[in-house]
Amino acid sequence: MAKRSTWALRILFLVAAIVFVAVQMKLFAVQSDSANRAAAAVDSENDCQSKMQSLVDKLMTQQGTLTSLEEEKKRLEGKEQMTRMSDKPPEDVVAAVVIMTYNRPDYLDRALKSVLKYHKAVADRFPLFVSQDGADWTVMSKARSFSQVNYMQHFDEGPPRTAKPGEIIAYYKIASHYRWALTQLFNKRKFKRVIILEDDMEIAPDFFKYFEATSHLLDNDRTLLAVSAWNDNGQTQFVHDSEVLYRSDFFPGLGWMLTKAVWDELAPHWCHTYWDDWLRLNSTRKGRHFIRPEICRTYNYGEQGSSFGQFYKQYLEPIKLNDILVDWVSKDLSFLREEQFDREFGGLVAKAKLVNAMEALQQVKSTESEDVRMEYHTHLDFGHLARQFGVFQEWKDGIPRTSYKGVVVFRWKGPKRVFFVRDDSLQLLGINAK
Repeated sequence: MAKRSTWALRILFLVAAIVFVAVQMKLFAVQSDSANRAAAAVDSENDCQSKMQSLVDKLMTQQGTLTSLEEEKKRLEGKEQMTRMSDKPPEDVVAAVVIMTYNRPDYLDRALKSVLKYHKAVADRFPLFVSQDGADWTVMSKARSFSQVNYMQHFDEGPPRTAKPGEIIAYYKIASHYRWALTQLFNKRKFKRVIILEDDMEIAPDFFKYFEATSHLLDNDRTLLAVSAWNDNGQTQFVHDSEVLYRSDFFPGLGWMLTKAVWDELAPHWCHTYWDDWLRLNSTRKGRHFIRPEICRTYNYGEQGSSFGQFYKQYLEPIKLNDILVDWVSKDLSFLREEQFDREFGGLVAKAKLVNAMEALQQVKSTESEDVRMEYHTHLDFGHLARQFGVFQEWKDGIPRTSYKGVVVFRWKGPKRVFFVRDDSLQLLGINAK
């Protein structure tokens, strides 16, 4: 009997122990699950708070944008009320100046400060605009922080589609922005001329005088397509005289002016991408020329941009920006008319000493001050000459950069001129070679 009681107690204790362990395990599982749920709840709450803060930040940004747009609308409405009496800008306006920008507020700040340094005295004759592509808030704030600026903003109706796989979308967006901005200024605001700058350019002291003086020539000479402030071979070692201007078959860009009449012709056919190269095509140019200076009236500091700094170190950074105030308005620019320019320019080319192209650089070095010329027949010949001296080798649609009727001219360490002359250039210039 006693043995049975002992065994019964042992079994009872064993069952109790098993139940106790099972209960403890259940409690541990419940506690672990509760802890996991609590941790998940904390993480979820933190994530929710983070998303809520992000949403609040976006809403604040959008509210700021809406407020700024409303203020801009009121400002523009005020300006429209002042100009409503006339459909056109005042007659003494030479040209609207527009700075094209996208997402570089620091570049835009530098460009605006450079322009405004010389703009105050001519503000009535050169209304200043900034045209922004897209909604970068920092760019909008920077543009609107300058009270002298008229602000415009462009949005694409949809994402641009490239014609070929792998093409850079940025060039499509830029072409679209240009079309929109020029349409706004020529067709909506009725300007007769527009000067186009970009947000990575500084200007020379005589920038406005240069364009004012050449505006009348551009209006009246149907052999001209545009006037540019740029010389592709304008590096310090290749320029000398601040008062020399040339005609060119190659569109230089980088600070240029065109007229409403030319825009009316170009606008219906405006390209979808690479707008500057499109203007260099013979089918677009139709035999017309461009005016360019020997020493640049703009300087390009755009090492970062859609072209990824192409040519920057070699060709753009060494450019000389004119630092002399030339009173262009008082000068007679009739020499730039095609017939007279061909006669005078052709005479300089013909008088230059003819040297052997294969040893051109050595012969130029051995010639003290006399102008020299060397002939080329093909693109390959031209490339050989250009490499010897370090000037641009690039051609577009058969036209070397800066060339006029096949002639590329630059200075060589002083006043000496070097001419690369195509075999038919003198004939095109109306000069009988001796």
